[in-house]
Amino acid sequence: MQVVSSARRLSNILQSSSIFLQFDRFLVSNFPVNEDRRAFYQWRTISGIAQQCCSSMTQDCSIPMYLSMPNASFSSEAYVAEGTAIATAKEIHDKMLESVEVKRSMPPNAWMWSLIENCKTYEDIQLLFGILKRLRIFRLSNLRIHDNYNSHLCQEITKACIRAGALQFGKKTLWIHNVNGLTPSVASAHHLLAYAEEHNDLKLMAEVVALIRRNKLPLQPGTADIVFRICYNADDWELLSKYFKKFSKAGIKFRRTSFETLMRFASKIGDVDYLWKFDRMRSEATKQHTLGTAFSRAKGLLLERKPEEAAAVLHEIYQAFSDSKSGFMTEIQQMVNEWPAQVRKHQKEAHQEEFDADLKSYISTMLSNLQNVGVEVNVNI
Repeated sequence: MQVVSSARRLSNILQSSSIFLQFDRFLVSNFPVNEDRRAFYQWRTISGIAQQCCSSMTQDCSIPMYLSMPNASFSSEAYVAEGTAIATAKEIHDKMLESVEVKRSMPPNAWMWSLIENCKTYEDIQLLFGILKRLRIFRLSNLRIHDNYNSHLCQEITKACIRAGALQFGKKTLWIHNVNGLTPSVASAHHLLAYAEEHNDLKLMAEVVALIRRNKLPLQPGTADIVFRICYNADDWELLSKYFKKFSKAGIKFRRTSFETLMRFASKIGDVDYLWKFDRMRSEATKQHTLGTAFSRAKGLLLERKPEEAAAVLHEIYQAFSDSKSGFMTEIQQMVNEWPAQVRKHQKEAHQEEFDADLKSYISTMLSNLQNVGVEVNVNI
């Protein structure tokens, strides 16, 4: 009788563990993404039951074939056991729901990836979030798994929301407390910010930054980079100044590209004080100029009536970027043809004509100095 009882207990354990073995690494929030593949599928990271099963066997447990599928190899279609292709998000959703509600088992991982990839409309995203919630409940109640899905899966969900135009759902992927088992990350936030940049959507940008802070996500240099570009493209200096102060207070180490955006904007509106402030910060972070920061510095010197010094800065950058002569000439043309009109708008109306004439004179002197040292600048003022 003891033998029969032990056999039954072992059978129950193996049946329970077979459910867990259906999990891919996306079901665990803190699972590593780019490490050794054998480390991906250590059963102990998924459940204590599976660990007990392995510990009673040899240490070199073989990895089942359905667990060794890399989650990056997404399929555009999900395949059921009979080999029938599922083409729509609704069909995939219904099949997954049947697996949970009727068969009381976790659906294959390929179905989840296919559902995400096949979400094309707002209604598809509603179905996706519905099944995520149902799967989370199933994992909690039946499998005693409390971990959220990992951030990689959640990034793909965010991208699906953007693709389907379901931005309200996309913003939910940044919530720490949610019923769908989602893991918020700055990477997901950056996908939303990139969409805001593409559509020049200042409102969405502000909402995403607020969600980052509200959900205790760390601000990153890449966050500042995108936000500064959005403010620059929207020509909103006050908003850029506001976020510059917030990011500075948070201790963000700005990238060279961020300093380029900041200095371009300051030179564009003729704010020399801010321009030199940004330049000092840049020089503390990196000694190297980009084309953008060098030309912004030259513009600042022109605004201070120092065309010779401006020419020296550009001559130095011309030599440093000898392989980028076309970029140098593009910047020169912008400085001559567009920049005076941009900065003129921010001067007092009574002094605009005088300012414009003086600035063109300084630019002419700078170009002459460049030609004297062998820099070919064929630009008409």
